[in-house]
Amino acid sequence: MKKAELFNLKGEKVKDINLSEEVFGITPNKKVLKDAIDLAMASLRQGTHKTKNRSEVSGGGRKPWRQKGTGRARQGSIRAVQWVGGGNYGTPVPRDYSKKQNRKEKRIAIKSALTDKAEEKAIIVLDDIKLKTPKTKEMVQVLETLKIEEKKILLVVDAFDDNMILASRNLQNVVLILAEELNVLDVVGTDVMVITEKALKQVEEVLK
Repeated sequence: MKKAELFNLKGEKVKDINLSEEVFGITPNKKVLKDAIDLAMASLRQGTHKTKNRSEVSGGGRKPWRQKGTGRARQGSIRAVQWVGGGNYGTPVPRDYSKKQNRKEKRIAIKSALTDKAEEKAIIVLDDIKLKTPKTKEMVQVLETLKIEEKKILLVVDAFDDNMILASRNLQNVVLILAEELNVLDVVGTDVMVITEKALKQVEEVLK
């Protein structure tokens, strides 16, 4: 049975808690995990890149000079790709980069990512996160107490409150999300996952 230490905001160990083997103890499927990462990164691409081809640039309604007898190379239009101001060939056009993955594979991928985090001992469970003020320095103090202030942190909570949002939004190394928003890209893209006890139960209930 995998275990994790439960801490309070003072950095004091409260107790050991068991992590679900069905969520944090599977055999990671690297192929499915990579596919999920590729899918997540592809979904971030807008696909709005565009350049004009020769049919879209202005001008070029007639042949610039006659075919033969000028001593110059034959040309059909001043909008051909070799002309300055001409159209482009083989350049980007709008496209949809999104990929598909079935529900079963998505669950395996997130479980694989969480299992890797558990094996790396990169999961910190807090009994709760209640900040007295919305000041960034209070959040920094919490991270310093946990000795993770210099790492990239995924902070997973069961519910947002204003103090938590305001105190963390200016920290470039902190990603704050709800348990229901937990995703592969954020898990693998951060060094440490800090999760509240309630959020942990939510994640385990959904992924079991």
